[in-house]
Amino acid sequence: MGSFSIWHWLIVLLIVVLVFGTKKLRSMGQDLGGAVRGFKEGLKEGDTAAAAPTPPPQVTAQEGMVIEGEAREKAANGSQKSA
Repeated sequence: MGSFSIWHWLIVLLIVVLVFGTKKLRSMGQDLGGAVRGFKEGLKEGDTAAAAPTPPPQVTAQEGMVIEGEAREKAANGSQKSA
């Protein structure tokens, strides 16, 4: 009962072809192949993204520009002075 011979598989294949038809089986195979291909590409993209993390952007102050931290500090100090 646990082992199927080649004849069992051929009979199952014949029934599947009769029920679904060859065009439907072909399109299902193409869809399945595309899904597997997309999954593999997704895994590759995930591996490359994890392998080479991008460094955080460097924040530099140029003359005449205020960095956000300084602006918050000045705003906090200004509100304390006016109170």
